Amino acid sequence: MDPLSEVLSLIRPVSSAFRGLDAGGDWSLVYPPFGGVCCVAIRDGDCLLCREGSADPIELVAGDLALWPSREPLRLCSRPDIEPVSIMDFMAKVPMGAVAVWGSGDDCSGVGGYFGFEGSHAQFVLSMLPPVLHVRAEATASLRLSIERLMSELRVPQPGGALVAEHLAQTLLIEALRCHLNAGAPGRSGWLFALSDPQLCEALGLLHAEPGRDWTLRELARRVGMSRSSFAARFASLVGETPMAYLTRWRMMVGAERIRKGEPVGQVATAMGYASNSAFSVAFKRTLGISPSDARPSSRADSSR
Repeated sequence: MDPLSEVLSLIRPVSSAFRGLDAGGDWSLVYPPFGGVCCVAIRDGDCLLCREGSADPIELVAGDLALWPSREPLRLCSRPDIEPVSIMDFMAKVPMGAVAVWGSGDDCSGVGGYFGFEGSHAQFVLSMLPPVLHVRAEATASLRLSIERLMSELRVPQPGGALVAEHLAQTLLIEALRCHLNAGAPGRSGWLFALSDPQLCEALGLLHAEPGRDWTLRELARRVGMSRSSFAARFASLVGETPMAYLTRWRMMVGAERIRKGEPVGQVATAMGYASNSAFSVAFKRTLGISPSDARPSSRADSSR
């Protein structure tokens, strides 16, 4: 698999809720943090998306789509100075797939919702995404079709609908990330933006394909046709960390998923390139904040009782 597919395969959408919005006059809706991913697509009119502490709201116009990991409150509004109402309270009585009307309507219409994810480190993966992905109208045709199909599945439940909705949610996330990458994002850092660099994308693919290999900086640079120093500098600049730090983090994420599925810790430690369980456990705890035994499904079930 390619690096983007590898990363997203570690998180699974398990819930989603989408509704339409037709707003008019003065309005402001706040999306509180909840640990998933929020999404808004504008059909007609325009509005603002405001981040807390930012003086520059994002203007969304007809055809635009915004998607963001819900780790801070964001407001969708007609003006930034309007006191917001919680989107959860406003939409509580509106059936999934239906349209909520604010005021006179007609000024701004669109669809929005959220995805909830499952996975022992879903939040760790989502934290690697940019605060907001703003996809312009010219690139959103396929995204709007996916949202409309998802709304249809939610509005009129059918046999197998839950699985279809799960796949549509993951497809929508992947397509939004693709559009964001294709649009270019100069000056940004993170694994996502590094995928637009052919040589770094190849390097990430090598690390993902063989996480347990004893990789060296020199070998990685040689495999992608760069000098050791140039590769190290570009990787750190675009990814935001050194190749070896990224490799350690990727090993722990893959290891956590394998442990979650029931694989013995010792077997996972060996597969991830560690000579001893203790060395693997130390790296695991340092990176993910929990011990390998805590990643087992039985451990999480016991701790929730």
